Amino acid sequence: MQFQQIPPPDHLKAYIRTFWALESDAADDTSKSFRTMADGCPGLLFQQPEKGVIYQNDKQLPNIILYGQATTHAALSLKGQFSTIGIFFQPNALNAIFRLNAEALTDTCLNLDELAGEHGFSLLNQVSNAAGIYGQVDVICSYITALLHKQNRDADNAMQFALSSIIQSKGSVSLITLRETLQLSERSFERKFKQHVGIPPKLFSRIARFQASLEQLKRNQFDKLSDIAFENDYADQSHFIRSFKEFAGCSPFQYQKLGPEVIDNLTELVL
Repeated sequence: MQFQQIPPPDHLKAYIRTFWALESDAADDTSKSFRTMADGCPGLLFQQPEKGVIYQNDKQLPNIILYGQATTHAALSLKGQFSTIGIFFQPNALNAIFRLNAEALTDTCLNLDELAGEHGFSLLNQVSNAAGIYGQVDVICSYITALLHKQNRDADNAMQFALSSIIQSKGSVSLITLRETLQLSERSFERKFKQHVGIPPKLFSRIARFQASLEQLKRNQFDKLSDIAFENDYADQSHFIRSFKEFAGCSPFQYQKLGPEVIDNLTELVL
């Protein structure tokens, strides 16, 4: 399989972390299975219709989907050849770009071609017929840019600040202190955060902490697992392992025995 990351244009970096493309070799049309992990970000997935079909937990997905926050791991498989483009959005992109209540897409997805049709775009047709990966990325960028130009409301600075604080602290910031800084009640803070991000701030903080520990595990920056637990503010090693299993679908020991990640938070399973 051939993988590449494509940076977004400058004007979309506040909304998109990165584009990615994954293609299988010409003769490689066997079924492949993958495990996704909770990563704190929604995304977009496009599979060239004539090349193959993507399934999540044995359910066939549309050829172009918009998906929300994942609260746990999931199974993903493809029958046929990969010719796939994806986006890792920033955590609040569903609300910021598409004006969706992000909570409505948590642990699920929608057919983006149908949503784009409501905006006057034949998105699946345009992406499918674009010339090559970069042409397809350009079509998607044009669609997102057009949506942003239609927006007539400013970003929610309070939620932007909350997100940045949680991410920069790797999930360790005090949510009580954060609420007090923003002068929001617990109920208002959680309601607004779920609308913009899709999950409660406490769960998002836990996923941010898991991702920080996962990165440390990937880079082999530890002598023993208890080092990772301590450095990422877990109560103890057992708590770290339970959290890792919840979001990754395997223990840290099992993760180290798996094959390398195909892309961030997507590991191929050899069955």
